[in-house]
Amino acid sequence: MRSDNKSTLAKDMGISRSLLYYDYKQDKKDWITKVMIEEALRKHPSYGPKRLGPHLQINKKRVERVMKKYGIKPYRRLGKKWVKAKATGLDYPNLIKDIVALYPGHIWASDFTYLWYEGAWLYVATIIDVYTREIVGLAVGRKHDRWLTTQALLDALRYHPRPFIIHSDHGSEYKSRDYQGLLTELGIKPSMAAKGCPWENGFQESFYSQFKIELGDPACSLSLGELTANIYRQIWYYNNERIHTSLKMSPMQFVKREKVEYY
Repeated sequence: MRSDNKSTLAKDMGISRSLLYYDYKQDKKDWITKVMIEEALRKHPSYGPKRLGPHLQINKKRVERVMKKYGIKPYRRLGKKWVKAKATGLDYPNLIKDIVALYPGHIWASDFTYLWYEGAWLYVATIIDVYTREIVGLAVGRKHDRWLTTQALLDALRYHPRPFIIHSDHGSEYKSRDYQGLLTELGIKPSMAAKGCPWENGFQESFYSQFKIELGDPACSLSLGELTANIYRQIWYYNNERIHTSLKMSPMQFVKREKVEYY
């Protein structure tokens, strides 16, 4: 970036020009800690901060802070017996394990969650831009299949250029021939968390944990249509008004303040 361009950017952002050259050492240190935690969880998936601290020989509070920052959660067994998914012959590596999102559209992360309503599950699929933390894609449906995840992807592509990488877990919804064929056609690189390692999709895990709390009890909605409207309303609130702890502002405020442009 040219010198005069940096001066203009600093002025628009309301910061000194020198800050554009600042080396964010704490962020680098936290990223290294994040990688160490994820490697430890591969071998000890049930370890929390109390065990990870001594295991990694670092302060427990530092572990807690970094896990919260990146949405890393240990595997918890919740009563039901865990069943290993059947092998499909398809395997995709985690392409984002050792890299940081550098610009909007560099990395998208995809996942879905579920809500119990009127005797059946309602599924919510979302796609988050890891750089801006904006929810760029959304789909709601009664089935969690390849069409739900594909709909979320197409929704994201309506208003955003295709990403360089899209990350997800190893679910059949993301490994399906239709979904992967679409990624190939669009020139998007698929990335997947290692099997049985949900913390490797921590951005989505962190988002859903707060999303469900702030959405409230689905049973309070008078109809499926009202619940769906509430879901869309909550996503709009998250993108436009809710302060994100990492950004210190909402995702859309971050986009406007940084004057970022999609590559």
